[in-house]
Amino acid sequence: MNKTMNMLHNQFIRKVMIYLYFPQFPPYMYRMAPIPSYVRILHASPDAPAVDVYANGNRIAQNLTYKNFTPYLPLTPGRYSILVYPAGTRETPVINTSLDVMPNANYTVAAVGMLKDIKALVVPDTALPLPTNRSQIKFVHLSPNAPMVDLTTSDGTILFRNIEFKEISNNLTITSGRYTIQARIAGTTQVVLTVPNVVVQPDKYYTIYAVGLVDQNPPLQVLIALDKASY
Repeated sequence: MNKTMNMLHNQFIRKVMIYLYFPQFPPYMYRMAPIPSYVRILHASPDAPAVDVYANGNRIAQNLTYKNFTPYLPLTPGRYSILVYPAGTRETPVINTSLDVMPNANYTVAAVGMLKDIKALVVPDTALPLPTNRSQIKFVHLSPNAPMVDLTTSDGTILFRNIEFKEISNNLTITSGRYTIQARIAGTTQVVLTVPNVVVQPDKYYTIYAVGLVDQNPPLQVLIALDKASY
């Protein structure tokens, strides 16, 4: 008897919660609300202007400039038409692609390459369970004219090996702390970029993006971003 009463009570509470969330729907249409997925946009094209981004005709980013991210935006799972225009225009998109958003998933969509051949790169923000005082990092190579690189610590320890343009590394679990990170031409000790004092906090998820151009402007640099699972 108590078990039956508890079941009825839980069903009632669930229907009340759904009604409060979707009061426009009649009782026979009550369904559990879908769990949203989250997407953010990164402008990583070194010679592209500021852009506006549309998903299924709805503007999700306005005047997004090079090296900047949008916040994570909630999207219902499904297929989206993604159009990217120079900011303030709606005539000819510089990117016209589609994005399949899976349930309970997080993504970063990066505009990459030089403007003449700009493309969208979808970076899944996957998150592994973390032991105490550990963190997760991954590396994404978005520098159009940079060679294949190894990402290392200052003592030469290789974190990611042979990563080429538009490649996304595997996830790596590391000890939290302070690091000096270097990008080296793959298979060599030749350092093309050094990033000192990178603080990796415990129980956080990071993606390291290499952006910019080697020996040109804007210069080669890294963007270190917290992924959605960190929040």
